Amino acid sequence: MSAISPSGNPRRHTLLDKLISNADQALRTLVPGAAKAYRDSPADDRPAAELSDTERRHAAGLMRINHTGEVCAQGLYQGQALTAKLPEVREAMEEAAKEEIDHLVWCEERLKQLDSHTSVLNPVFYALSFGIGAAAGKVSDKVSLGFVAATEDQVCNHLTKHMTSLPVQDEKSKAVLLQMLEDEAKHATTALDAGGYRFPMPVKLAMTGVSKVMTKSVYRV
Repeated sequence: MSAISPSGNPRRHTLLDKLISNADQALRTLVPGAAKAYRDSPADDRPAAELSDTERRHAAGLMRINHTGEVCAQGLYQGQALTAKLPEVREAMEEAAKEEIDHLVWCEERLKQLDSHTSVLNPVFYALSFGIGAAAGKVSDKVSLGFVAATEDQVCNHLTKHMTSLPVQDEKSKAVLLQMLEDEAKHATTALDAGGYRFPMPVKLAMTGVSKVMTKSVYRV
């Protein structure tokens, strides 16, 4: 990507420019209320349901997992965009991160409605995901895109399970997860169509193991 300098000539972004941009994005991701959605939440037009304390805490735990998943997605995409070799791949990563902002905000809004909070572990998971994304981008754009596809597959599996685990009457949370599921599946397909490497099953199983650590740790904190 390029910018226009004061002289009117195109200017290539330096590594420092990219790091500053990444730092800004990290703050928008990790500071509650800092990010703004591009689309209205699917939950807005769904009726509020009466939930028992147990149901509310369970719904909040699931939405907290999904919010942290979006924090991880931001870190992953920003790390990949920093080291992607082809401009079109870098732009695709940045566009995907922009779309994931909606999910981040929607989950945070739903957590507030459930009188709950985002995970205190989010900075740790963001940093880890950023490092993984940057490393994948360094290897090759093919691996980077493949990692996106494999990650989105994991997210889709979580979302599907959570939709069946949520309280039956919690239509607001379900509406958010349904739209997220549609978007994430699209991101996975786009990454593979762009030339992403299809990760073998052993790698996917290892990723599943890592994701379980995240889900268990942020369900309550």
